[in-house]
Amino acid sequence: MEPPFHNKGGINMLKWALISAIIAIIAAALGFSGIAGAAAGIAQFLFYAFLVIFIITLIAGIVAGRKLKSTVGGNDPAGDRHR
Repeated sequence: MEPPFHNKGGINMLKWALISAIIAIIAAALGFSGIAGAAAGIAQFLFYAFLVIFIITLIAGIVAGRKLKSTVGGNDPAGDRHR
């Protein structure tokens, strides 16, 4: 059973990024010209796009984790009135 947060679209996007990177590596071995240069450009764009998405997700996870920790940690100034 897959977890409910499993994102198949993200896996598909990652697959295409890896395919593009492999094509760019082959193109680099053959020399960057024409289609090879375009493939390298696409791979470079995808690398930086995934890097930015990773950093944003990492920061959001850290912020959300801190908020959750402070909420669950019992730092409620109202005390036990909510229970």
